[in-house]
Amino acid sequence: MAGDGQVTLGATVIKGNARKVRRIGPSGSILAGFAGATADAFTLLERLEAKLERYPNQLERACVELAKDWRTDRYLRRLEAMMAVADADHSYTLTGNGDVLEPEDGIIAIGSGGNYALSAARALLGIEGLSAREIAQRSMKIAGDICVYTNYSVTVETLGGGTDKVEA
Repeated sequence: MAGDGQVTLGATVIKGNARKVRRIGPSGSILAGFAGATADAFTLLERLEAKLERYPNQLERACVELAKDWRTDRYLRRLEAMMAVADADHSYTLTGNGDVLEPEDGIIAIGSGGNYALSAARALLGIEGLSAREIAQRSMKIAGDICVYTNYSVTVETLGGGTDKVEA
């Protein structure tokens, strides 16, 4: 999972090295990325971690329970963020509309540059010999080339372990 580091306020870049991808769960075996309002995203990350404690080793159930809360709770309903979460077996996009989406091809992308990164990743997926890390990095580079709200300061987290801060 990869995320850029740009935080904007309107048309102004406030920060260029934010960390939008994190390890969560008791053993750090789940990757979570977020887009949208920062405080809202952290609130959702905390809520997801609480759901994972309640439903250990059940990422899908934890996501569905969070989505239910997100849709029905008056406070949570106003949060403006999206999440991408993945474990070794599944990846999901969570939205404030109550969506828990699992893509057919395992590729998820969120945020301003998400559609550009998604398109690039799908195209790169067919190239023999590219690792998931390489696909993520190249996709983020393409998204950064096109989207003014996406930069080249990219954090890459892998399920096998390891965090890299790279320039896309």
